[in-house]
Amino acid sequence: MLTAAKTLSGLIGLCVGDALGVPVEFTSRAERVKSPVTTMLGYGTWNQPAGTWSDDSSLTFCLAESLCRGYSLDAIANSFWRWYKDAYWTPRGELFDIGNTTHAAIMRLKQGILPREAGGKVENTNGNGSLMRILPMAYCHKILTFGELISRVHDVSAITHAHARSQMSCGIYITIAVALLAGADPQTAYLQSLNKIQTIYSAREYLLERPHFGRIYSGEIAQLPVEEINSGGYVIDTLEAALWCLLNSSSYSEAVLKAVNLGGDTDTTAAVTGGLAGIYYGVENIPQDWINQIARKQDIINLAMRFEAAIYS
Repeated sequence: MLTAAKTLSGLIGLCVGDALGVPVEFTSRAERVKSPVTTMLGYGTWNQPAGTWSDDSSLTFCLAESLCRGYSLDAIANSFWRWYKDAYWTPRGELFDIGNTTHAAIMRLKQGILPREAGGKVENTNGNGSLMRILPMAYCHKILTFGELISRVHDVSAITHAHARSQMSCGIYITIAVALLAGADPQTAYLQSLNKIQTIYSAREYLLERPHFGRIYSGEIAQLPVEEINSGGYVIDTLEAALWCLLNSSSYSEAVLKAVNLGGDTDTTAAVTGGLAGIYYGVENIPQDWINQIARKQDIINLAMRFEAAIYS
């Protein structure tokens, strides 16, 4: 059985990465090379105090809390609506950032569209808005078959991002997270997961999307020079960048700071990186002063404990 610390490691790891990136979101890589982020900052892009996390963490916590009561796409979708409408699971009682594809999907949910049908399905809706929040699904692996887990991951992605490319990105990410939870090191988790997910993504319905994942499926994403790693809002760029940062680091702090200092969509790249790095290195190896600055720290700890109890009881 996993410990609550393992659950907390992923949630806090994601949230700390997110908060490190919030103040410099949308800044260029050149700016970050000139003035790299080395610790938790405040204000900047969104004029928020240090330790403020974004929609990435908010929607991750919405998902985790929904899963505490069992798996229900309707309940998950409703929690996203509550976040948008009532600032539910926001760090300081206000919503200050939302992606266009996520916003459009939430508006469709409000109109009564079913959660599985609400997400964007066209090429230009492959932002990273479902990848950034999908991590809690990894903790369900002990109670589901692998096929069931990936099917649910696809459905949870589809609430906002229903294109196969976004779903596959989430599926690959969760498969790697599960391998890390099982004790694999990052390189082993990456390679094992590529092999494992083949059982699903070799099906005809995914074949047209496979070329988009060529650099990931090469097994050599870590060998790419930083100049070839993109850090904008496109889902495959974010997945590639997160894996590159994780595989080219030897500590939690190195991984997430590497992600932030790529520039661009800094909070999401660091959140996606931080979820995996948190699981692997453990909450005890996340700098305590960063954790202490996180908004609603105790609420997140309590959520991790409830989530652990619900999933593994």
